[in-house]
Amino acid sequence: MPSVTAPDGTTIGYQTTGAGAPLILVDGAFGSRTFGPNGALATLLAEHFTVVTYDRRGRGESDDTAGPGPDGVQREVEDLAALIDAVGGPAYVYGISSGAALALEAARTGAPISRLALFEAPFIVDGSRPAVPADYPRRIDELLKADRRGQAIALFMSQGVGLNPVIVAMMRLMPAWSAMKAVAHTLPYDVAVTIDQQSGSALPVDRWATVHCPVLVIDGGKSPAWMRNGMAAVASALPNASHPTLPGQTHLVKAAALAPVLIDFFSTPAGTPPEAGHPKSRTSPGQH
Repeated sequence: MPSVTAPDGTTIGYQTTGAGAPLILVDGAFGSRTFGPNGALATLLAEHFTVVTYDRRGRGESDDTAGPGPDGVQREVEDLAALIDAVGGPAYVYGISSGAALALEAARTGAPISRLALFEAPFIVDGSRPAVPADYPRRIDELLKADRRGQAIALFMSQGVGLNPVIVAMMRLMPAWSAMKAVAHTLPYDVAVTIDQQSGSALPVDRWATVHCPVLVIDGGKSPAWMRNGMAAVASALPNASHPTLPGQTHLVKAAALAPVLIDFFSTPAGTPPEAGHPKSRTSPGQH
């Protein structure tokens, strides 16, 4: 499997499939090339693009020489920028959940992204759900340092993701739980890239003013109100964004529902706005 070396010396493993313009998929928490929703999505998108999937640092075939630390977000941004360069960027980029927050931060700080699609970054921008507690990052770190990975995952799922504790308890019985525990040490990266936008306060108006590429900000019609409100706020804060909703979808979005929207967006000729004539509107698939 090919790899790229990040500026701090970390090896980032990736793979490509398909042909056409490069499209990089950025996973959320626990996801990797072999685990998570982007695998099935990559198969559908590879009929139209050179799809690049990679292991975020500390997962799969990617190492992590320094650990999360205070500069964790910047290092992950540098990883993505190095990957874009390796595949002959500029590139299209799609991110889901905390991966959406990471991709957005990369675009904000100047990574060569020509078109960007985001699915449900977990931003809390109002009172539609409790804000993430201020001590949440510290508690995640302490649990991981004590090797209490299961408890760290449970805390992340309940306070970070907002799942009912009963559902979180049931997750421990699922086969995926062991795979999640194997990469739980990377949770501080997901926490760091989202925590600033999980206070329940309105998003900073000018934070993403420098993101001039077309951006597709997507949510699911059955996702919780807080998540959909967050995506609406992101779309409003971006200078060149559209905001489609996928009817019937949740945060566990199905690849078959998502792929046609992404194919349409990333196949649009350069210079065309994300949704011609309606750059801020909320639509359903087929209205683009």
